[in-house]
Amino acid sequence: MKRSILLLAIIMLLAFALPVFAEPAESLPSFAQPLDYSDAANWAYFREGDDKPADLFIVCPTVDTRSYANSEDLNEKLKGRFVSALDAEKGIYSDSCRLYSPYYRQMSINAYTLDANDFDKATKNAFLDVSAAFRYYLDNENDGRPIVLAGFSQGAQMCIELLKEYFGNTAEGKKLAGQLVAVYAIGWRITDEDIKGYPQIVPAKGESDIGSVICYECEDGTVTGSIIIPEGLKTHSINPLNWKTDGTKAESSLNKGAVFSEEEGPIPGFCGAYIDESRGSLIVPGVSTEDYPKVLDVFPDGCFHLYDNMFFYTNLKENVPLRVNAFVEAQQKAHRNTVVWIVAASAAVLVLCIGGGLLIRRKKQAGA
Repeated sequence: MKRSILLLAIIMLLAFALPVFAEPAESLPSFAQPLDYSDAANWAYFREGDDKPADLFIVCPTVDTRSYANSEDLNEKLKGRFVSALDAEKGIYSDSCRLYSPYYRQMSINAYTLDANDFDKATKNAFLDVSAAFRYYLDNENDGRPIVLAGFSQGAQMCIELLKEYFGNTAEGKKLAGQLVAVYAIGWRITDEDIKGYPQIVPAKGESDIGSVICYECEDGTVTGSIIIPEGLKTHSINPLNWKTDGTKAESSLNKGAVFSEEEGPIPGFCGAYIDESRGSLIVPGVSTEDYPKVLDVFPDGCFHLYDNMFFYTNLKENVPLRVNAFVEAQQKAHRNTVVWIVAASAAVLVLCIGGGLLIRRKKQAGA
């Protein structure tokens, strides 16, 4: 089946909710207070999966296709969409990570069509909640554990905002940077401007570098601009099949399995991929846009945005423990080096003390 149960479910979910947007307010409001994340009702996942070496803070993608700008009504139906979308991603991370994911007053799909001023307000509204949830997690749950940040689409956008706010050149930012395993910001962009303004945003360079951002957006090679990578911008990407950042083509034999339904399982060799070095997008040749349509009109023809995780699911799933293990080994090495340094320093002090004592004794004997 070219369109699996999961794929059809996502398409039907989005298509069913299209295009009834609430009427715009005269002025888009700015939220004054975040949600209360001490309330368990405001978490989709909370401490899900014990005895894992790292924590995952994962932010849900856009599932609100009805609100004008932000999801001011987080009703049970909308929360159900949050969980469905997160459940489609969590298998990538759950073998290695304990999961946390907040409900938040996210931007609706329509927010991405607003003018720059209103889009900025809607982004800040959504991030107010995401930031408060991350702050609650840090203060009450993290306890110095390794952190993986992850999100798809709007979720990836929010992860980049978390990097900007929490991982900068402050005492806490440096501490958190030392705990950061990786950021899976899939289906969004990292620009030169982002990196220049926020040096803590470090694009991934290989399959196991830590503290870096894994980012890409799938297209068929005909797209010149989208809401993810606007025309004229270039994003920093990495190819999840060969873990290269240039235009080197990865053959489909490197694809360990696309996943559209857990019931059907992985489809090895589903597609190859290479990076368009002018836009930075990830080109997926040989995949039909009829079989895998854009679904939402906010995307241009040839955009495979909705399938960014699905096409490379197994490769991503195998990559997460690789980075977690690399992080743990780096921490253990640093600890061993610290112990060696302390032992060496202590030995040096002891030698100096003994040597000083002998010198004093000899001087006394000489004076006698």
